[in-house]
Order: sequence, then structure tokens, then C-alpha cells
Amino acid sequence: MMKIIFATGNKDKMAEIREIMEDLGYECSSMKEEGIESDPEENGTSFEENAVIKAQAVYDIAKARGIEAIVMADDSGLEIDCLNGEPGIYSARYLGRDVPYSVKNADLIKRTDESGDPDRTARFVCAVAAFFPDGTHEVVRGTVEGVVAHTPSGNRGFGYDPIFFLPDRGCTTADLTNEEKNAISHRGNALRMMKEILVKKYHS
Repeated sequence: MMKIIFATGNKDKMAEIREIMEDLGYECSSMKEEGIESDPEENGTSFEENAVIKAQAVYDIAKARGIEAIVMADDSGLEIDCLNGEPGIYSARYLGRDVPYSVKNADLIKRTDESGDPDRTARFVCAVAAFFPDGTHEVVRGTVEGVVAHTPSGNRGFGYDPIFFLPDRGCTTADLTNEEKNAISHRGNALRMMKEILVKKYHS
């Protein structure tokens, strides 16, 4: 059975990955479940570069241990147009890694308000990189468009979900159920694109 190792310890992320990939019949595990520790410096200048850095680091460790697997990693964040794309690739580190997202979200709403931008357009971006057993790799980008909410809303999701408003749904991504969010999310979109690559590579 083909194995996928995802460079994360996030249970919510693994649940989403398993849900999307389950019909391929692959075994999906996190690097934590495989006993792999990896924390490479994310010094890329794009989501794609950082995803590749994280995936390759875990791939190299797995290969050195004789584990044959597809190794995936993602890098994601929020881009706000009136803030020149901030926080972008620094989304997790914005204002400091240990700062609560309630504080980060309040700051981004304040800055968006102060910009005077009437559109408040923004997007969630997710790049997913995959290294294959033959040493080749692919990287894809998924996005979902929205606007910065005037006030936080919703208690589902995590991170910037409470301030990411979807005009066509009339709510934030933190108001959506996990199933609704996975169907439209940036990570869900990127994972489905990667799934298509896997199908062509191994099932065509």
C-alpha cells in the first residue's frame, strides 16, 4: 500500500487530508505519527518555496530510514490586498508566533479599517508540495477569495478564520462546519489538485 507522510503534527489538518485522500486507498500519517522530528528554517520567499523546504526535509529523513513514501507539506496564510499582501508567508509569525490569534485578528481588522479600502479584499492561500519515492516533486497552489470582516465571527476553524468573510455565503469561514469549509478551503483546493496529480502518476 502506498503511504503518504504529511509534514505536520496538526490533527485537524490530518483529518482533512485523510478525508480527501481516503478513496485512493493510501495510508496517511503525520510525521509525528512516524516519529519524525523536523523544523527546517522556512526561508523561502513564497508559499511554494516554504512548502518544498518542509516536504524535502521530511522526505530526506524518511528516505534515510528506508521509508518509501510520498511526503507532503503545506504552507498557507492570509493575503490582504490593502496591506500589500500581508501577513502573507509570515501569517503564522505575524506579531509573534506565541501571540493569540484574537490579538492578530483584531490588529488586522484595525489596519484594514485604517487603510480606507472599501473592498477589503483578501484570500487564503495554500501551497502543497509532494516529494515522490522516485525523487521528483510537484507543488500546487489553492486559494479561496473573500474579504476582511469588520468584526470577528464564528467559533469553528482556527487562526484567521473568524475575520475571513465569504460574501457569497454571508458568513466567515469560522461560521462554516468542517465539511463546508473543506469543500471550499484553500487547503482543500490544493489537496484536491495534488490528488489529481497522484491519480495521473500512479493510477493512469
